[in-house]
Amino acid sequence: MPEVRGCPLPDELLYDVENHIWFQEIGDGNLRLGMTAVATAMAGRIVAYTPKRVGRGVKAGRSCATVESGKWVGPAKSAAAGEVIETNDELAANPGLANDDPYGAGWLAVLKPEDWASVKPTLTPGTEVAGPYEAKMDADGFAGCE
Repeated sequence: MPEVRGCPLPDELLYDVENHIWFQEIGDGNLRLGMTAVATAMAGRIVAYTPKRVGRGVKAGRSCATVESGKWVGPAKSAAAGEVIETNDELAANPGLANDDPYGAGWLAVLKPEDWASVKPTLTPGTEVAGPYEAKMDADGFAGCE
């Protein structure tokens, strides 16, 4: 698993580095997505997670959830358009899961994507994400997760 400045970035995922979001194809044509460890480290402890409701549409580049920490409130932007088909009730009850387990229990939403074939090539595979994330951390002045 690649690790950049102490931030794990699992190589089986796809990344929207600019927006700090990961995507996982879950085998039924749908996508699970969440915030990277970099995002949660930059934001600090997550205190609230408000997803779009199941059945609602998400436009590409728009929010699938709003996330709040002591330092930041903002959208979790999805590179993929689609319909929200599942949200994380466990995360709603315990938003800190996003910090504790960003690639497992801390996922944000499951989408039924509209045009995944055109979005997928724009994302960075985990096996190639270290360089782009290093550059993004430099640009953001972020020292790392440690």
